[in-house]
Amino acid sequence: MTTATRYQQPGKPTLVFNAVVTKLTQLGLSVWGSRELSVRGRKSGEWRSVPVNVLTFEGERYLVAPRGLTQWVRNIRVSGEGRLRVGRRLEEFRAIELSDEEKPELLRAYLKRWKFEVGVFFDGVGPDSTDAELLAIAPGYPVFRVG
Repeated sequence: MTTATRYQQPGKPTLVFNAVVTKLTQLGLSVWGSRELSVRGRKSGEWRSVPVNVLTFEGERYLVAPRGLTQWVRNIRVSGEGRLRVGRRLEEFRAIELSDEEKPELLRAYLKRWKFEVGVFFDGVGPDSTDAELLAIAPGYPVFRVG
């Protein structure tokens, strides 16, 4: 598996945690910036949903895929758009995928905010890692600007 096709299957603890975060988010309680992301399936056309953390950095918002090439990443690459939800508030957005060169400072900011939750997916790379270390792992972590 190359870093560009990296995918870490969620384990049972992650699935349980995601279910709790999704329910709280649907009720209108954002957990550390959580949102329910909905993207149309690239084959079925049906809406698919998953909890995500929305990173705000220098006035822009981003979605980072800490587990790599997930289904939501594959779907958003095809559709180029999605929806973010907290409670009844629903926001439609367009997504632009970033190049690997644009990712290091965003991955660092993401890890500073959520390392306690997603650090296990980053194989020892953390918010104090060098730009070179973050650039080396960048292909395995899709990042999208949303707006």
